[in-house]
Amino acid sequence: MNKIILTGDRPTGRLHLGHYVSTLKRRVTLQNSGQYDKVLIMIADAQALTDNFDNPEKIRQSIIEVALDYLSVGLDPSISTLLIQSQIPELTELTFYYMNLVNTARLYRNPTVKAEMQPKHFEANLPAGFLCYPISQAADITAFKATTVPVGEDQLPMIEQTREIVRKFNSIYKDILVEPEALLPQKKVCRRLPGTDGTAKMSKSLGNCIYLADTPDEIRKKVMGMFTDPLHIQVSDPGHIEGNTVFTYLDAFCEDRHFAQYLPDYACLGELKAHYQRGGLGDVKFKKFLNEILQEELEPVRKRRAIYEKDISAVYEILKSGSEQARAIAAETLDEVKDAMKINYFADTALIESHRHKYEDETPA
Repeated sequence: MNKIILTGDRPTGRLHLGHYVSTLKRRVTLQNSGQYDKVLIMIADAQALTDNFDNPEKIRQSIIEVALDYLSVGLDPSISTLLIQSQIPELTELTFYYMNLVNTARLYRNPTVKAEMQPKHFEANLPAGFLCYPISQAADITAFKATTVPVGEDQLPMIEQTREIVRKFNSIYKDILVEPEALLPQKKVCRRLPGTDGTAKMSKSLGNCIYLADTPDEIRKKVMGMFTDPLHIQVSDPGHIEGNTVFTYLDAFCEDRHFAQYLPDYACLGELKAHYQRGGLGDVKFKKFLNEILQEELEPVRKRRAIYEKDISAVYEILKSGSEQARAIAAETLDEVKDAMKINYFADTALIESHRHKYEDETPA
């Protein structure tokens, strides 16, 4: 069996550090590993419309931003296939067929759907498309027979629901769909990076993001304003590491080599934490340290983005070509699905012949 990766993002704005550490950076590593036969990266605009149906322009404008972020982090269109979900109608047809394999009670129980419903205050006005987007995601994954889906921790229930759909389809019709495996970030801290304000998740809607496209000055201002320890009032006060956003980011990004370059007073992060915990270390010092690390990490990202921004038409051509390649793959899977479900009437010559003979035999001489 071929090893195939499918992953992607909803285009609701520019991508941020949470996306970068949870999936984007890992995608580049996987892309360059040579261990996968195909890597598909999807801009999931149809899914984004499930809760932005009244603002399609937001999605339309965000597609190019997400594409630029993909290319700027190092996703290579000569290796990875970059595609737009809505340009592959076969995905919609698969979604429709899979809807018969899932009841609404199961969709309501999906933890990811429940968590995302709450801040949107849908309640009785829940769009059917939003409720069913786990089914749409299953269609995306199975259309390309993906074996591996790199995701953040919050997406695990979605992968499990896909696996349920695959098992049910294969048991009822024919064993043709592939059960995917989720691939989580290697560092646990990277699975859900908190917002700069200390809230549980970096979110565009909360305005607590550091974007990949941010300027060096924007990054510095956001880092210097980050939530730390509200009880650490005086420099001499002992500080707390748990819940301290700056140290969470340092856990995600810091390497021992950074100390020799930017903070030679310490040999490693453990020493810095110990000093903070016993008191005598001000927040500004390790915020400046984090800023240096992030500037180093994001400088090549900004440079690559600047190159692609000079030829937006070429970026759209990358997306068009990738979507066409992806559609050809999805069409093959759809043909197999329709064959398994016995709804490939015009291609089923045996069915046509059986009916022809039946009615010929019944025709009076």
